[in-house]
Amino acid sequence: MRKNIAGCLVVLCMGALVAGGCAKKDMVKPEEAAPSVTAPAPETAKPAQEAPTQKAPVTEQTPVREPVVAQEPVRESSKAPSGDLQGQLQKIYFNFDSSDLSEESRNILTKNAEYLSRQQSLKIRIEGNCDERGSDDYNMALGERRAKAAKDYLVNLGISSERISIISYGEEKPVDAGHDEAAWAKNRRDEFVVAK
Repeated sequence: MRKNIAGCLVVLCMGALVAGGCAKKDMVKPEEAAPSVTAPAPETAKPAQEAPTQKAPVTEQTPVREPVVAQEPVRESSKAPSGDLQGQLQKIYFNFDSSDLSEESRNILTKNAEYLSRQQSLKIRIEGNCDERGSDDYNMALGERRAKAAKDYLVNLGISSERISIISYGEEKPVDAGHDEAAWAKNRRDEFVVAK
């Protein structure tokens, strides 16, 4: 079942890349490189039991809220090449069995919000991910809570909820295939992907 879902996602992504690759793109120098982020130290708590949810990727929309921070005016040269757009959005990491945003995660989300404020036409997808511990159902629900926490924070900073979609991959897309604390810490994350 996982292989079928993964295969379908790969085919859909390839189709989106082919279709999006033909679009006209304006070029501009990027303002600054995104600083590197280190994964937080993992906790030693055990996952709490929750009611199982669906295994397929979960998406959700949050209602529009009034902006909390003022947005910078859009400049004519605020468009950047596609590769640079993705490079400006940083990942955030989570503690074990948690969807709470750390101080470091909130700082990164604030920087992502500032960038999104300058890129008014940009839409993103927040991908919630988990480490391999816990059941498939539990990890799908946890990944969704993580993505929703990041989306809600961005919306509270003034980014329109209509520009943000979320999806949970649970434990299906690890960045580190290891089976130790260092690998698990890298896999407990939200990634921000430019949507075409």
